[in-house]
Amino acid sequence: MHELAVAQALIEQVGIVARQENADQILVIHVGIGPLSGVEAQLLEQAFPLAAAGSIAAAAGLVVEQLPVRVSCRQCGRVSDALPGQLVCGSCGDWHTTLVSGDELQLTRVELTRRGDGTTGAAPARAANDGVR
Repeated sequence: MHELAVAQALIEQVGIVARQENADQILVIHVGIGPLSGVEAQLLEQAFPLAAAGSIAAAAGLVVEQLPVRVSCRQCGRVSDALPGQLVCGSCGDWHTTLVSGDELQLTRVELTRRGDGTTGAAPARAANDGVR
């Protein structure tokens, strides 16, 4: 189950965000997963508590958003949704397409509490997107 390794990498990236934001607790972690990413959302959700145990995210929730498969057509130039096993243009039906999205795993947002003042906030996962793919 490689989702455990993915969850561990996710926790590492969240740790970076926590240090940058001077956080003392991570409340919720938001990720987006494309169907072509090779990551099974259900298995990631099962592996997450194991990876988070003992970390700043030990009590955090994991919110998974399913991302669409989108292609850019080299024939007509349009971008459209596609099915994972059928990467054809939704406008003209041509199969000469380039994948635009659907193969990613993105850390999109981290909800946290900050040290000292006890305030809560949401940090965009700007630095955390590197390395979790």
